[in-house]
Amino acid sequence: MDENPSTGQNEEMMENVNDQEMAVTKGSLDGEPYLGMEFESEEAAKVFYDAYATHMGFIMRVDAFRRSMRDGKVVWRRLVCNKEGFRKLRPRRSENRKPRAVTREGCKAMIVVKKEKTGKWVVTRFVKEHNHPLVAIPANGRRSVLLSQTPDEKDVKIRELTAELQRERKRSAAYQEQLEMVLRDMENHSHHLSRNIDDIVQSVKQIEAKRIAASHC
Repeated sequence: MDENPSTGQNEEMMENVNDQEMAVTKGSLDGEPYLGMEFESEEAAKVFYDAYATHMGFIMRVDAFRRSMRDGKVVWRRLVCNKEGFRKLRPRRSENRKPRAVTREGCKAMIVVKKEKTGKWVVTRFVKEHNHPLVAIPANGRRSVLLSQTPDEKDVKIRELTAELQRERKRSAAYQEQLEMVLRDMENHSHHLSRNIDDIVQSVKQIEAKRIAASHC
């Protein structure tokens, strides 16, 4: 595995999730994480912690991950409170602009899940305590699952394939243009050869006609 986790950036919000009951081997969506808790997939772990976050009154953020050195797949993931860390201070562009609200408070709450050889994702670390007040969210106002999710390996692969497809389309268009130019040149050359052949045949016929006429004299 990579020695240092790679931190992702905020991803688009998923509108509907119909599979929240998916693949949690031990515990329920409303339970509390614990060391050794198993999930059938990384996605199931995200669904669980997102539901737990909503129940407790905080927002989950998909944070860092590590990939396998063997096949490049994600095998380690950290899910945190959205108030984890601190925002980097940047100079204000204008004194008239209002400063952005503070959303990072250095909260340490998190779970870490790791993919085992069995294929299960196991909780290897759980920090329950938050350093800020929690605000319960009503059931009818529940956030969609994986809010503020960072790009995972599927998203990255899709973007890579899309970019590659665009490059291939441009390359294909260039090849097609070159091919059309070659075909035009071949057609012009063929037409030129045909005219030369016609001229040669005509000259041969004239010479033959003169020879026959001379023989009759």
